[in-house]
Amino acid sequence: MRILIADDHSLFRDGLRSLLEAQGHEIVGEARNGREAVLLTNEKHPDLVLMDLSMPELDGIAATRAIVADLPTIKVIILTASDEETKLFDAIKAGAQGYLLKDLEADDFFAMLDRASRGEPALTPTLARKLLNEFAHPSAESQASENTEDLTSREREVLDLMVQGTTSNRKLARQLGVSENTVKFHVRNILDKLRLHSRAQVVGYALRNKILDSGGGEQQS
Repeated sequence: MRILIADDHSLFRDGLRSLLEAQGHEIVGEARNGREAVLLTNEKHPDLVLMDLSMPELDGIAATRAIVADLPTIKVIILTASDEETKLFDAIKAGAQGYLLKDLEADDFFAMLDRASRGEPALTPTLARKLLNEFAHPSAESQASENTEDLTSREREVLDLMVQGTTSNRKLARQLGVSENTVKFHVRNILDKLRLHSRAQVVGYALRNKILDSGGGEQQS
């Protein structure tokens, strides 16, 4: 896999790079903070980003949210020393595909990366149980259901295209005949109104709840 490492500790980045390269992975870039992680991801388009949580300028949660919003096909896995449940929940809500602790054994780490490459969640059994317990209590979707009527016809049209598989800002802009900045504005409004954190969550919610049965709205900018 083509991997980007985001961590503010150079010694850790060096060790992780050596470990990954020894297993045949290509390191396409290294970021020292969350802002660099977002910029390098947009530039290099890696298959996967290994993201630390506590970094200067932009933390790992915010960086993950930005990457997933703009490049939803790129997988982000949090690799951190923090086992706080709130960090785990926030990371998954931000769109991370996995959450791994830095004290993980090498064999288990590479097994998780292999799972991620197949599109599966990269979570140890302990963290998976914590996550299941948290999301067993409906919260985000029940809040979202209260706000679907607030979507404008244009926002519903954007959401309809996303559900159909058009997820990149460039393709959405081309189909709608607007700028990419306008698309980002509409997507951010959709996320805010539905109180969700990633395009993947919005699309999944729309499909499960069939909120677009009536189709998209009228063309408007």
